[in-house]
Amino acid sequence: MLRHEGRALVFDSNAEMLAAMDDPDLEVDADSVLVLRNGGPIGGPGMPEWGNLPLPKKLLRQGVRDMLRISDARMSGTHYGTCVLHVSPESAIGGPLALLRTGDRVRLDIGQRRLDMLVDDAELVVRRAAWKPEAERYARGYTRMFLSEVTQAHLGCDFASLAGNAPTPEPPIY
Repeated sequence: MLRHEGRALVFDSNAEMLAAMDDPDLEVDADSVLVLRNGGPIGGPGMPEWGNLPLPKKLLRQGVRDMLRISDARMSGTHYGTCVLHVSPESAIGGPLALLRTGDRVRLDIGQRRLDMLVDDAELVVRRAAWKPEAERYARGYTRMFLSEVTQAHLGCDFASLAGNAPTPEPPIY
């Protein structure tokens, strides 16, 4: 799995993905790339541990034990397999996974440190123009404040108003 190319199978929610994993008619094969979006700090909200995408039951029955899985969510350190997580910026704010569609080709090349969706640039422009964020689910309260303040995964999922204001930690005392 250091180099892999396959057809994307995209899920917009953890519930949708979990329901599909048991479907014997799911259009998936061992080369497919499972993609879960909307699991980042805003999409979750809170960047839940949804990145441990299970393998479809029909493939497990065929002996498949690993597949490329991609998400803007996170997962526990006890899970295993070929996973690209913490994709940032996340799909909920229009990051790259927001433009990916089921059937698109995805290529991973660890040696080149690349993850590419093999979609024509002109098509991506069309998709970007058509993309709209989900309606806000939280009008008030802590979750609304969290969503307005949280930064993306590559920025640490911190509160924007605190960025750069944290004191430098003291060196350890031995």
